[in-house]
This record gives sequence, structure tokens and C-alpha cells, in this order.
Amino acid sequence: MKNKSIIYSALIAIIGMSSACTKLDENAYDVIPADKFYTNKNEVLSAVLRPYTHANAWVTPSQQDGWWRLAEMSGDQLAWPTKGPHGEDGGKWKRLHYHTWTVDEGGINNAWSLMYGGVGYCNDPIANISTRDIASMGITQDEKNAYISELKLLRAFHFLKLMDLFGGIPLATEPADPANPIYPTTTSRKEVFNFVEKEILDNINNVPKLSRAMLGRMSQASGYAMLVELYLNAEVWTGTARWDDCIAAADKLITSQAGGQNGAMALDPNITDQFKNTNDLSKEVIFSIAYDYTRAKFEPSWTGEFYHFAQKDIYGGGRNGNDGIVLVPGVYTTYGTDDLRKTNWLLFGPQIKFADGVSPVLGTVEYADKPLSFVDNIQKNSKGSTVSTMSEGEENSGVRFNKYKLGNSVAGIVNGVKVEPDPNYNNTDWNVYRLTWIYFAKAEALMRKNGGAATADAVTLINTCKQRAYTAATWPANTYTTATLTMDELLAERGREFIFEGFRRDDLIRFGKFTTGTWWDHTASSATKSLYPIPQRQRDLNPKLTQNPGY
Repeated sequence: MKNKSIIYSALIAIIGMSSACTKLDENAYDVIPADKFYTNKNEVLSAVLRPYTHANAWVTPSQQDGWWRLAEMSGDQLAWPTKGPHGEDGGKWKRLHYHTWTVDEGGINNAWSLMYGGVGYCNDPIANISTRDIASMGITQDEKNAYISELKLLRAFHFLKLMDLFGGIPLATEPADPANPIYPTTTSRKEVFNFVEKEILDNINNVPKLSRAMLGRMSQASGYAMLVELYLNAEVWTGTARWDDCIAAADKLITSQAGGQNGAMALDPNITDQFKNTNDLSKEVIFSIAYDYTRAKFEPSWTGEFYHFAQKDIYGGGRNGNDGIVLVPGVYTTYGTDDLRKTNWLLFGPQIKFADGVSPVLGTVEYADKPLSFVDNIQKNSKGSTVSTMSEGEENSGVRFNKYKLGNSVAGIVNGVKVEPDPNYNNTDWNVYRLTWIYFAKAEALMRKNGGAATADAVTLINTCKQRAYTAATWPANTYTTATLTMDELLAERGREFIFEGFRRDDLIRFGKFTTGTWWDHTASSATKSLYPIPQRQRDLNPKLTQNPGY
């Protein structure tokens, strides 16, 4: 964890003088104060790193309305149903699930503000480092150039994700001056795409290759991963397919030309190393939001989204949650009986106390003082009801998240064996890009170039990833062939592999199913719902913003 410690020690100075990530400044294209700062290398590095801690708020399931919630909660895999007296939250989760959001949606406005706040955290140091003398900052010219390029790549990542959600957006690239505000106009989605692509290509070779020293930061590998995402979605985002470019960018990562977090980049040998609390040792993670609770008290935020009110009894930790996000009914059954992802990444059935490995975990609401068992339905089972909608849940409704592991902070019993407290408890990084996703992207590009039919290379790419989810005995019955790896099956396998990782909305859009598909109690919506509206609150503040069609 040494590299994490160095990164977050460097943040201490600037965190104390910056606005908190939870402060949603309206129309905030820049919020970092720069007076009497940038006077030494540590302060410069702190400014460079500040946007990464802010990214925790909008990239990950952070208990805040950011990109992740809008990207996942509108898809066909995850939902936050009302469970008895909990989770109604003004109907916001239902509107995401049913695609009935409006221009006045607070959560959409919050996501916009958080993401543009991150743009501001990039713009300020870009401007300050660019215009200051290297001697006054205590850095070399090479360091100056690398820091500026790193920040431009990170800013491009913000614009990529904003373009993903909203289409045409304002390209705010200068620090804001509150005394003389400038209201940027909307730039078309295609122009934003071109800007992001150029920023990546212009800066990718000026930053280091991925290594331990660049853990959790923009590196050459991060740049190529962004290019893969751009080109994979280019046909949707610009009207022009870029499959060959997608394949070329993917190959840079697959062949480890852009470095690796731990030596040469490679797929991890199993389905757990990428999601452990020691996943900074993973060989396949390309870019992550890195946490170091042990030394810096910077911890993952997703427990509030996923954990039950009594979750700490299940895993032996110190953190419960809001009993929120669960799998849409039926998603659990898309995993075969032999699929190790089903048992390793998801929580289903009766829950046992970590402390003794025997006693049942007890419920707290409808199942107070009764054994807690997570079920693959959302209905009031305690009352004998079979009505299943977003309004009919109970505290045990839905299969649960178990993909990322925090570890345990107390001693307990696992499979009859005593385990001691985990020294790496709560240090789990959240992966933004990992090599498995790159394999899948290349395979999809190959298939789309081939009229939707699988090529031998595409099958090999997917099988290489999927095989880790099966034992040697069960794998032969689950391998793909060019006949069985259809486009529909590729979408299904993407869902199984990347559940919870933020890509489902884009996948459904790219496969033509986001607004036309039906799942559980969700019916088809308008084609205009493939974009979120520009928040009305932002348009009131900046009349130059153009609203998306259908709103």
C-alpha cells in the first residue's frame, strides 16, 4: 500500500483549503482557490491529485447523485425499490427505473454539478501550472509538462462521461472568474467527441506508462482505455463507426504497450483479485479510484448504496448501509449454476453471522428478530403478496452486491476456520477500467465488423475471460463457439461480467435495447430517453445551454 500512502499524504494540504465534494456549487466550472499556493512541489502535486478524490463522488456508487447512478440505475440489472418504510426518496429511483425523469430532477442536476466541479478541479491547476515558472514551483520542466498532460487527460475523462449522459455539453476549459462570469454555449456531441479524442492523442505520450507509481492516476494506459470507450461508442455518439480504431487502442493494452499496475498488464488468473481489498496488486486494473483507509482514512463510499442495515454481521466489518440497491428480479438466474461469479459476486439466501459462522443474521424491519434471507423477488412476501413492482419491496427483497470485498475488521469463523482481523480492511479500490473490459470491447468490435457474427478471435477473447468463472470440470460445457456467441449472447455475457461496474446503460444503448427493451416491471420508453435532459436549474443559470430533444 506504500504508493497509496504517498498519494494521499500529498493531498492533505489541499483538502483542508478546498470545498468539500458534497458541496454542489451551481454552474461551478471551477472552484479551487489558488492564492498563495503552488509554491513547492508538494503543493503542485496536491493540486494535480485533488480531482481524483473528487472523482470518488461521481464515478463510483458514492451515496451521491453522480455519473454512476445515472449510468446504472436506468438499466435492466439494478434497482433501488421502496422497501417497506425505506427507499421511497421522493420517487427518484422509480423515475430512473421507469425512464420518467424530468428536466427538474434533482439527482440529474446534482450529477451535472458534481462532474463540472471535477472539471473545475482540473482547470485550475492546468492554468496555474501552465503560467507559473518552474523554479517558483520547485519542479522540473518535464514534471510540469507531465502534470499538465495528466490533468488534461483527466479533464477529458470528465467530458467523455458528461457527453455519455447528456450529449452536447459546454466545453469549459478555463478557470472561472466569479467577478466576470462567462457562460459557455453548448458544444455538439460530435464536437465534444472530437475534442476529447484530440486531447487524449495530444497528451497520452507526455504522461508516464502505468506503473505502481501511477496507481489511481491518469497514465498512458488510462488514455488508451478512454480511446477504447470512445471508439466503441463512436457510432452512437457521432454517427460514424470506429471499430478498427477501437481494436487498435485495445491492442495497446492487451499487449501491455502502455505499462501495467504490477509489471506487464495481464488478466488476473481468477475472478476475485480485481475486487479484493488488495486489488492494488491486480495485474489487470487499468485505472481505479484508489482508497487507503489504513493510512489516510480515505475509504470506499459504496457501502451505503449496497449494504443492508445489518451487513456488518454478514462480513465482519464495521459498516452497514441503507439497504438500497438490489438486482432486478431474474438477473440472478441469468448466471448458470456452475458460474462462480454467481456465488462470489452476489449475496443470495440465508445470511450467517461472520462472528461464529453458524448463527443466522437477523432482520431489522419486516423480519425483525427473524433470520434474514435475501430473495430473488421484490414483493411483500411477509404478507403473502405476489405483486412485484418498485413500490412493493421489503428489507430482504432482491439479490445483493458482493463483488467488491472490504475484508473483515473483527475475528470470525469462515467455513469452520477462525480468521483474524484483516490488516487491509476497507482499502478496496474501485475499478474504472480493467483489462477484461478491453477484451470484451475488442471482441465486440470484431463482431460488428463481421456483420454481428462472431469471429474465432472474438470467441477466444471472450472465452479467455469467461473461463476464470468456471472450474476445470465445468468449463467445457460453458465455452463459446462462433455459433453460440451471438450479439444477444455477448450483451448477456457483458451483463454478467460487468454487473455493478457502470457500463450497462451504454451497452443497452449500443445494442438498441435501452429505450425499446422491457425488463421486470419496466416497459419501453421514448427514444429521447437515451440522453438525459440538461438540468433546468442549469439552463436557468446559463440560458446559452441547449436542451436535448424530447424535454
